[in-house]
Amino acid sequence: MVAPVAREGGPSRWPGGGRGEAGAYVPAGSDSHVALLVKPHASAGSDLKSFFVTQNIVLIVNTLPIKFSCAIWQGGIVMAMTINYGVLLGFVPSNDSEVLLQSGQFEGVIRFRIVDMISGRVIIGYISGVKGLDSSGLSSSAAGWHCLFAGFRNVNDLVISSVDNIQLDKSIENKYLGLENGILDPSAILLSRYGCLTFMDWQGLQHNLPKKCGYNTRVFECKEAARALLHASGCEEASNILRNVDSVVYEAHKCVLEENLSRRAEHYFSEMKRVAKGELITCRDAWARGNLQELGQLISASGRSSILNYECGSKEMIQLYEILLKAPGVLGARFSGAGFRGCCLAIVESDRAEEAAAYVAAEYEKAQPELVSRIPANRRVLVCEPGDSARVILPDGDRLRS
Repeated sequence: MVAPVAREGGPSRWPGGGRGEAGAYVPAGSDSHVALLVKPHASAGSDLKSFFVTQNIVLIVNTLPIKFSCAIWQGGIVMAMTINYGVLLGFVPSNDSEVLLQSGQFEGVIRFRIVDMISGRVIIGYISGVKGLDSSGLSSSAAGWHCLFAGFRNVNDLVISSVDNIQLDKSIENKYLGLENGILDPSAILLSRYGCLTFMDWQGLQHNLPKKCGYNTRVFECKEAARALLHASGCEEASNILRNVDSVVYEAHKCVLEENLSRRAEHYFSEMKRVAKGELITCRDAWARGNLQELGQLISASGRSSILNYECGSKEMIQLYEILLKAPGVLGARFSGAGFRGCCLAIVESDRAEEAAAYVAAEYEKAQPELVSRIPANRRVLVCEPGDSARVILPDGDRLRS
């Protein structure tokens, strides 16, 4: 995925946007998955509203599959950004408790009543059909949920804060779908603003540990590294997370760590320097000053640390990362959304975005011909721009922030 950097400010451009099914406004950069929440025989008219939920990318701090982050589990700091690709929901209020769902990608219509949601039957149906929303680590599940939340909130005149919506998303995925997700994705989707990096400090965050081995192994190793460093410094009363280890303590006692624990700790502390503090130029500083060269270098350094120190990645992902670094106009690259699968992002000069995209598509096809053959040609490299938060789109095209 190549994200061009606009040279001038202003709203994100959606060239070629038009009217989709039932008259819904469809941004040209929106995800192809369009769901419609309509009443029987409803026609496109003044009642129709659309809700567009942007997807997000993680600029700094490596993430594991479904975006579990070393920084999140260790009380660290994450920087994210939304893009102008997402999921669009067009909806019209119904006169009864029946809900109809229709997608542009699948045949048929799903019908259910609100009472079915209580019994869990709707959740089971969602699990059966969610494979169509796989978008390579760009938070499509969270985007899809927030589209549905917005529709139900709007037609029922409910006012729910962003914080409560974030927790609701986490609760649904944890309790009903069996996914031990955190809150990174919904936080980025709902709290991001155009032209800004979203800065998230996870100190004190309550969370559930994921059940899969890959997640727990990294989390356990980080906790063990923290325990050893705190013990060596005589601060054993503190919780075993790396956020509780001062960087001075780390430098003084890192020699006590075993090799794998040393790599995990090095990844964490180097990421924190890149994001928030230290003698190095930080991402926040580079972004605030508009120095995209420095920002790109820090993003690439984060990608290298993800591979070398956090030992995240696969042959296919690492090859894509390395190709991106060689592409014309690319300022920096890293994994986003996953390391073992998902996608890579790059920050690229806007006037060279198409050139970079063509280079990456051609070179990656040489490296992974069988894998590339399974990806639709128009989805192999996505040229996108910074986006905004989730929002309602009225029939006349005016946009309201959610």
